[in-house]
Amino acid sequence: MRPLDGITVVALEQVIAGPFATRQLAELGARVIKIERPGVGDASRAYDRTVKGLSSHFVWTNRSKESLALDVKHPAAAEILRRLVAKADVFLQNLAPGAADRLGLGPSLRDRDPRLIWCGISGYGPAGPYAEKKAYDLLVQCEAGLLSITGTAETPSKAGIPVADIAAGMYAFSSILAALLQRGRTGTGATLDITMFEALGEWMGFPAYFTAYGGTPPPRSGAYHATIVPYGPFHAGDGGTVFLSVQNEREFARFCEVVLKKPSLVADPRFASSPARQQNRQAFQAEVEAEFARMKTTEVIERLEAADIANARMNDMKEFWRHPQLEARGRWREVGSPAGDIAMLKPPFNLDGMEPRMDPIPALGEHTGRVLHELGYSEPEVEALRREGAI
Repeated sequence: MRPLDGITVVALEQVIAGPFATRQLAELGARVIKIERPGVGDASRAYDRTVKGLSSHFVWTNRSKESLALDVKHPAAAEILRRLVAKADVFLQNLAPGAADRLGLGPSLRDRDPRLIWCGISGYGPAGPYAEKKAYDLLVQCEAGLLSITGTAETPSKAGIPVADIAAGMYAFSSILAALLQRGRTGTGATLDITMFEALGEWMGFPAYFTAYGGTPPPRSGAYHATIVPYGPFHAGDGGTVFLSVQNEREFARFCEVVLKKPSLVADPRFASSPARQQNRQAFQAEVEAEFARMKTTEVIERLEAADIANARMNDMKEFWRHPQLEARGRWREVGSPAGDIAMLKPPFNLDGMEPRMDPIPALGEHTGRVLHELGYSEPEVEALRREGAI
């Protein structure tokens, strides 16, 4: 038994934000029917061919779903969609601005079924001066100011993963869960308006408040923390790099005494408080580098562990894939796909031993016939729709 068993989600979704939200609903037990364009499918199917010939983006966000191939602009699609939505608990779309309304799939769907939970994910929302503006992850990172605080002093940088898409997908997921809980109490669904810009904006809280009330933005500091010292990468004598973080004055004292073997630094007025260390960042980092240069990476980590100072190695993706912690916690599963079994990470749900659903990644249109039969279409009618190019 999973929490969302018996819940049906119809998703007119594409790329990352919508699919990331609905994949998680599926893993908690919901039936997710994904509508894709016949012959082409979700655009992310074509982004790359690195996972046994499949796209890494699509593999990541679309397991445990059913794929219904449907040309939503075909004259026959309106009736199919009407029957399909009538069976749904949740309808989610993340089309281009205005597209869902033009198809008759906007929030007005709830006029026919007040129990429906309608969720729209967009770049900037249905109102305001940016309502019609196209939005992609990098562009939203720019508008939300993320690039202005990320990277080095010389070069702003985007995040290495689609954080605006992921943020929007996570808020859509959590909002749908909240709406289902509310519907269980009131019997009434909800209209959810999730935007990439506002979702990422919430994640920008620290630099936004820092700037609004401090007068200047936090500096771009590469892999170092903008305001906490020491926090970031330091080089050992054997060429290795160790990342560490000191969060408070007690930890700072232990760091100086146990790791650096220089207890006098604790009382040094240049370093005696967090603001002082921030002002004298380069001088303190020189003290750290000088001591670390005399040690191997393993010795640095041993001292950090002895002082109970948080630390990490900088893993690449291959090292992450083989990480012993993932192995020890049993986080890997084999998932079916049109290209055969694929090793995939379990989602980070840990609900009292519940096994999340990890069903195969669907082929384009794999479930079209079955879904249409459930909607009352006969086999001859399904074949006619295929000939007409509707499915």
